[in-house]
Amino acid sequence: MRKNPDLLLINPGNRAQCYGKLAGSLAGIEPPLWCGLIAGFVRKYGYSVEIIDADAENWSPEYTAEKIAECNPLLAGVIVFGTNPAVSATPKMAAVRETLKELKNKAPNITTILGGLHPSALPERTLREEKVDFVCKGEGFFTFLALLDILKSGKNPKEYEIEGLWHIRDGKVISNPAPAPVRNLDELPFAAWDLLPMHKYRAHNWHCFEDLDKREPYAVIYTSIGCPFNCSYCPIHIVYGSPGIRFASPERVIGEIDLLVNNYNIRNIKIIDELFVIKEERVMRLCELIIQREYKLNIWAYARVDTVNERMLKRMKEAGINWLCYGVESGSRRVRQGVSKRITQEKIKKAVEMTRAAGIYILGNFIFGLPDDDLQTMQESLDLAKELNFDYVNFYVAMAYPGSRLYKDALKQGIRLPEAWQDYGQYTENLLPLPTNYVSAQEVLRFRDNAFEEYFRNPRYMEMVEQKFGPKAAEHIEGMLRHKIQRKFT
Repeated sequence: MRKNPDLLLINPGNRAQCYGKLAGSLAGIEPPLWCGLIAGFVRKYGYSVEIIDADAENWSPEYTAEKIAECNPLLAGVIVFGTNPAVSATPKMAAVRETLKELKNKAPNITTILGGLHPSALPERTLREEKVDFVCKGEGFFTFLALLDILKSGKNPKEYEIEGLWHIRDGKVISNPAPAPVRNLDELPFAAWDLLPMHKYRAHNWHCFEDLDKREPYAVIYTSIGCPFNCSYCPIHIVYGSPGIRFASPERVIGEIDLLVNNYNIRNIKIIDELFVIKEERVMRLCELIIQREYKLNIWAYARVDTVNERMLKRMKEAGINWLCYGVESGSRRVRQGVSKRITQEKIKKAVEMTRAAGIYILGNFIFGLPDDDLQTMQESLDLAKELNFDYVNFYVAMAYPGSRLYKDALKQGIRLPEAWQDYGQYTENLLPLPTNYVSAQEVLRFRDNAFEEYFRNPRYMEMVEQKFGPKAAEHIEGMLRHKIQRKFT
């Protein structure tokens, strides 16, 4: 890593806090794509950039601060924005706090900025709570660039109005509206993959059930940014500004895939889009380009049960999209509608049927403890998951993540929230989910953990895993079940 760069971007690390015992070998290790994107953008304008991925390196906040101080950048930017808000945003703030505190002690002259999902959701609170000079609200491309321009000129940034930049002056919080987002994603350079420790990244265990010994190397990419839907439990729009979606061209996407395959031997890829399968013509074209190259990739992506069809599914499978993740969320239509997830049971079952027929594996996402949940509706969710026998499931509890409507509602209603930011992590001991209109937070958490055991110990599920993926995958599941999550509130 070069000394004295213009910009040093940091992905803070707290894998053990976020995943507990699962952090060792089960959880994936994903590249910090937003660090890479901002680095690529800023570098395009002639600035020197380095990246520290403390999460992948498994560095403590103290050691991370030492490395930042040694690097001595003009600007140090900590980015709290990963591929899953449940573990990569608010739960990381504990590591952010310790890193910034240590850095201010070791190198108080380094200018610092905090960006990403959590700071965008709570910019004023973040400024007042953390030892940081600036907070960036929004995606950050133009904000980081403008701040560097002024720092490089030797002027005081607090004397200028920089879009998206928040700071404190004379005890008062100064805010600036976020800049307009980059509309044409083809204008963005590729992520600065050369600045990342590419040998450190590892696919999620289920992603490689067919060959658990080949989880590395691994990469994540965007083909679009944003989401047109507005589910009340999701905080993602706080970064993007409003519901909506911007697409990169298939040609731009395949160019980045070419780079990853040819330069880094990548075969396992996650398409990080909030919703990849939405525009048929575009999906088909990208799949065509991948098929032409005969890369034999192992890709997974997010989809909705009401946006897939048989043509797309067939073509996706041919391109190596072996897994699709469907956000079912609940087995109760009433509960789904209560959080603006307007899909029907019929569409869920039809999409599962079509996806299986195409030879694509399915990851089902469920959330226990949504506002209208009771013990019966949560049981309906578990029953639906077991009936459809997904190849893998994520069972989450509903959390009021900053930036979501659930967070605003919880504050208005005076609902007790976790006392520390790290306790927003789904696998932490002190996790405290939202209560519903009918059951307590403790009942929700207890139901979720029991449901997890029941689903993965179900003989029908284990038989399916062994039949599809072989005995090694079944043994892996059994090993996973030996990692018990300790809970305080059950």
